[in-house]
Amino acid sequence: MTSRGRLTLLLGAGTYLAAWAFGAQALYAPAVGLSLAVGAALIWTNMLARPLQLHRRVDREQPTEGDDIVIRVELEADGGVLPATAVLHDPAGPLGDRELLVAREGRRLRAVDRLLRVPRGRYRLTGARVVVEDPFGLARREQFLEASGALLVYPRLARINALFSERGLRSQGAGRMLLRRSAGYELHSVREYQSGESLRRVHWPTTARRSQLMVKELEDSPRDEVSVVLDAQAGFGTGDPPDSSFDAQVRAAGSVLWAHARRGRTAQLVVTSGRQPETLSVRSYERDWPRALETLAAAEQTGVRAVEAVLDHEAGGPAHARDLVVVTAALRPSLVETLIDRSAARQHVSVVLVDASSFAGVRPAVRAEGAVLRLQGLGIPVAVLRRRTDLLSALGAGRTDVAHA
Repeated sequence: MTSRGRLTLLLGAGTYLAAWAFGAQALYAPAVGLSLAVGAALIWTNMLARPLQLHRRVDREQPTEGDDIVIRVELEADGGVLPATAVLHDPAGPLGDRELLVAREGRRLRAVDRLLRVPRGRYRLTGARVVVEDPFGLARREQFLEASGALLVYPRLARINALFSERGLRSQGAGRMLLRRSAGYELHSVREYQSGESLRRVHWPTTARRSQLMVKELEDSPRDEVSVVLDAQAGFGTGDPPDSSFDAQVRAAGSVLWAHARRGRTAQLVVTSGRQPETLSVRSYERDWPRALETLAAAEQTGVRAVEAVLDHEAGGPAHARDLVVVTAALRPSLVETLIDRSAARQHVSVVLVDASSFAGVRPAVRAEGAVLRLQGLGIPVAVLRRRTDLLSALGAGRTDVAHA
């Protein structure tokens, strides 16, 4: 029962008491009528409140950030009488609680929800409820729907044929080298040191723990040719989605990863969100690229570890890849030193720096410009992205398009 229904019922009871107290026979009819109206409204809403099933259909297979998305909503009942209209409350996470008026069409209730310029992200669609009221608003029944799902909005990527990091390599015929599969040696186990073995194979942490020399047993295993690391450490982003510095990082990382995966190179995506980085290998474009795109769509800037700590982890994928691409918004001195060390270890290192200050409307820090010049002076390619910078012009050359497949 609604507040209006309760007031109507109180008014009917008060009118009945007044008619009895003052002997006003004419007041009995409206008093009884008001009470019957509330009772009829309760019976009506209880009869219409049947179990409903919620179905949603998005108007496209892969929604892209900035698009207007249309979601068609249907409520289906097992049988019985359906109300002419009902109100559906459909929470969609950061998009807010969507309130839709669903109207009866045949044996179903239908409505269309239009979302304008939706930012990239994963939006959980859960906690929906439908409200049925009588025409006078005297009684109401709410039903929580069990249906849940997720709306995944993908980043808008650029199709890049030649990356900025390959400008110097292509003139030296390195295009053929990029198609070679790479292999590496990974730590398999440790064992006791034998006389005559090289001390370079000593595993010092185990040696210190056991107080005797222990050496590393290595095994030959395939490794990724390129590792694209998306720095998602919290606290370094500016701007609001979809025009934020982290959204620009995601677009850049996805565009670089797409360029490598499309050529058939084995690639790895590392997103430093949360407490532990999320890692995904793209070995087959047809099989693995859709999962990589979903990872980019759901990426959030919630990381607690600095990206240089991830790069320094010897057992991680970035340490073994031939090419290392770091997409960051903060060129801290410790990160610069790590990148220089990686380059000195014969990794082909490149950096995409998203200028977060341009998304906040302030001038870039002098320290960041100095870090860029230092890296470039040591032969490490650096691409700088600022607000409203075209991805294609900053990361490569060619024609811009949405890279979904």
